[in-house]
Amino acid sequence: MSTYTLARNVRNVRNIKQTHKPGENPWSVSRMAALLVLAVLAVTWLVPFAWAVLTSLKSEADAGASGITINPPDGFSFDAYRKVLSAGDIPSWAWNSLITSVAITLITVATSALAGYAFSRVNFRGKRWLYAAIIAAIIIPPQLLIVPLFRQMLAFNLVDTYWGIILPQAFAPAMVLILKRFFDQIPVELEEAARVDGASRLRVFWSIVLPLSRPILAAVAIFVFIGAWNNFLWPFIVTTDAHLMTLPVGLQTVKSAYGLQYAQNMASAILAALPLVVVFLFFQRQIIKGIATTGFGGQ
Repeated sequence: MSTYTLARNVRNVRNIKQTHKPGENPWSVSRMAALLVLAVLAVTWLVPFAWAVLTSLKSEADAGASGITINPPDGFSFDAYRKVLSAGDIPSWAWNSLITSVAITLITVATSALAGYAFSRVNFRGKRWLYAAIIAAIIIPPQLLIVPLFRQMLAFNLVDTYWGIILPQAFAPAMVLILKRFFDQIPVELEEAARVDGASRLRVFWSIVLPLSRPILAAVAIFVFIGAWNNFLWPFIVTTDAHLMTLPVGLQTVKSAYGLQYAQNMASAILAALPLVVVFLFFQRQIIKGIATTGFGGQ
């Protein structure tokens, strides 16, 4: 069997549909209880989001009035959105966020996949110590690294550049552990068959491991993208040029200019979250599959 035939066959593993075990009741009490809990959690999340949307569509007088009103006396309007959009360069900030978030995602997924595979399959000197360092990097709060990272960006003249925003965020030790755990559950026999056929380690990784890991890679990419898009602290520290600000940083300057304006603050939050909602709606299947996929379940 050639490497290409083996790679084509193992890709079909992803298409195996999960079915209920024989005799399992899909509407059992435990399953219904789990669905009820999930429904409560979903409503708990949706209520604040719906309230933020409702507040952003009110006038500032209605938004700041005491009491809870679903139907504001002055009616609904998009004045808060118009004011926020006119006060700042939101298209430029959104473009900066898109560039940096995509770059961070690509670099993080590539390096995390390679590192996770190395920890899972390759024996090398200092592996245990390096693995311990990865775990320690998860424990250390990222705020402690801000000063040394900023000094490094100054030394390399990367302050107020895209790379200054991207490089310090392009390392996610938690994602290395997640991918390493997934790679551990891929049958070694698949790789050994390809190695016997003459495939190199890199060829096995590219043709065998990565195709089987698409669900978890998609989930990791989406999580990294969301974290990079929402990150405020580091882009705020490393950028002073208004043309390089990301969307969270730029919207914060708009909020500061307005002061305490509930409707406009909510409108800013909705504008910042809207791209992430769109990403989730398009890739929710990959997110759920990546979270639920822990191996082959004995198949």
